[in-house]
Amino acid sequence: MKKIFLSLILSLFVLSMQAQDINLLQPVKTGGKPFFEAVNARRSDRTFFKREMPLQTLSNLLWVANGFNRPDKRTVPTGSNKQEMELYVVCDTAIYFYDAKQHALKFVAYGDFKIALGQPHISNHAAVTIAMVADLDKASIESARISAGYISQNIYLFAASEGLGTVARGSFKQDDLPKALQLKSNQSVILVQPVGYLK
Repeated sequence: MKKIFLSLILSLFVLSMQAQDINLLQPVKTGGKPFFEAVNARRSDRTFFKREMPLQTLSNLLWVANGFNRPDKRTVPTGSNKQEMELYVVCDTAIYFYDAKQHALKFVAYGDFKIALGQPHISNHAAVTIAMVADLDKASIESARISAGYISQNIYLFAASEGLGTVARGSFKQDDLPKALQLKSNQSVILVQPVGYLK
């Protein structure tokens, strides 16, 4: 009985730790592979070795993908600077919204939502999956797809520089993933991109 009680307490503690916002570390903006080496190493990988991603690596990844590198501009371009794209991070036990302005993760939901990502042979082994979400009140779906391409390429180059694997995916559960992310009617998932450690 005592073991069951302790197990319950531990489970509640883990739940409370997951169900909160996370202040990311300041991104490291120096180092990495030289540009041409990173481009040469860029590739799509679908087979990952299950391993947690350190917070510093995740902080760097999200900043490279769609962070702010100037007071009102991001690391990727958007038409007329509409900044219609936002990122959600799907982890093993929770979903977070990347607040680029604050460089923080805002808690969305607790649970295992990898089934909503589809392709479990990829999703189940990635360290994280980045969901690229467009605000269609700000820009058209066509513009959003172009912007998602910029974000995706930044993720690819970051992964190549850091020795990580990644692959851009347009296939996911079209009904389930927006619900899991708790999106509004004006929001649409454009791409998902798992990032993980190579076997």
